[in-house]
Amino acid sequence: MNTDYDVVIVGAGLVGLALAPALARTGLSVALIDRGSLSEDAADAATFDTRVYAISPGSAGFLRAIGAWQALHCERVAPIESMHVQGDGGGSIDFSAYDLGERALAWIVEERELRAALIRTVRRAGIDVVVGATPQALSWSAAAGILKLGDGRAVGARLIVGADGASSWVRQAAGIVAEPKSYGQTAVVANFACQRAHHGRAYQWFRDDGGVLAWLPLPGRRISMVWSAPDTLAQALLAESNEALTSRVADAGGQTLGALECITPAAGFPLRFLRVPTPVALRLALVGDAAHGVHPLAGQGVNLGFGDAQMLAAVLAERGPVADAGAPILLERYARRRAEPVLAMQAVTDGLARLFGPPTPWLKSLRNAGISAVDRLPLLKRALAQPALR
Repeated sequence: MNTDYDVVIVGAGLVGLALAPALARTGLSVALIDRGSLSEDAADAATFDTRVYAISPGSAGFLRAIGAWQALHCERVAPIESMHVQGDGGGSIDFSAYDLGERALAWIVEERELRAALIRTVRRAGIDVVVGATPQALSWSAAAGILKLGDGRAVGARLIVGADGASSWVRQAAGIVAEPKSYGQTAVVANFACQRAHHGRAYQWFRDDGGVLAWLPLPGRRISMVWSAPDTLAQALLAESNEALTSRVADAGGQTLGALECITPAAGFPLRFLRVPTPVALRLALVGDAAHGVHPLAGQGVNLGFGDAQMLAAVLAERGPVADAGAPILLERYARRRAEPVLAMQAVTDGLARLFGPPTPWLKSLRNAGISAVDRLPLLKRALAQPALR
C-alpha cells in the first residue's frame, strides 16, 4: 500500500464506492478505507434484498459514466414508470414518466446488487483498498491530511473525504458539529409477492398518524414496502408474524394489488434529519449521509449522496492548473455547488413530513386540497418532479 495519495476516502458504502472510480477517472491517486470487508454477497435468484434504493435518472447517468450501471444484472432492476400519491384526506397526485419525457421516474435496485456492481467497478479501476481498518486519529499539515489507522499505519492525502455515514467519525474528528435529529419514526421495510401485477407503478400513502407507506415495484409480481411509521407502531409491526404483517400492509394499501405474501423478514431503520454547518474543512470534504440526512418519503437520500460524489469528481476534474486536490478554492466550489440542491431537497422532504404530521383538521383539509390542486397543474407538477429526477 502507498502512503501518499491525492484523495483518501473513508467509508466504503454506496457513495464512497461510487466516488472512488469517479475520482480515479480524473487522474487522481485514490485510496478507499473501510472498517468492514469489501466482499460481494452471493447472488440468489430466489430472494430479494430487504433494503432497496430508488435510483433517479440523474444518478443512473452518473453510475453509467463510471461503469457501474452496466455491471448490474438487468433482471434485478425494476423501473418506476408511474406513481400514485394519496393524501390522508382524499387528496392525490399522479406522476408519469411518459408525461415527463423519461424512460422511468426511478429504478428500484437492491442494496446487495448495487453494492456488488460498485465493488466490481472499484476493482476494475485499480484503486487501493484497505479493509478492516479502524481510523484512530486525523491530523493536518500544510500539505496533507494524515489519517492514522488502528494498526499503526498512517496514510496521507491532499484531500480526506468522509463517506462514513450519518454517525461519521471523520466529521467528528474534523470538529464539524452536527447532531442528527430524530423524526420519532422508523422505516419498516420488507418485500412481498403480490396477487396482481404492479405494471411498474409505485404507491405512496400519507397516513393519519403522520406516517408514510410506500409500495415500490420489484421485478415480477413483487413489491418492496417502506412504512415510515411512528416508533411505537414500527416496533409493533416488527414484532408481528409474517402473516399478521402481510394482512396489515395489504389493508393499509387498500388491497390495491390483491393478496400479498411476505417474502423477506421485516427490518427497521430509525429516521433522522441531519444538517451540517459546512460540508468542507481544511483538506476535508463530506459526502453522502455524513453530509446530510433526509426523510425517505421522496427516496432521495442515496441520490443526494451520488450527487455529492458526481459534483466533487467534476470539481476536481475541472481543477485546471490547481494541482492540489485539497486546495481551498476547490473545496469551496464543491460546497457552493451542492448547497442549493441539498437545502432544497431537505426543505421539501422535511416540510412534507412535518406538514402531514399534525392531525389538525383544518390543516388536513388544506394540505389535501393542495395536493389535488398541484395534480391539475401539469407545469407545476413537472417543476416539482425535475429536481428529484436529476
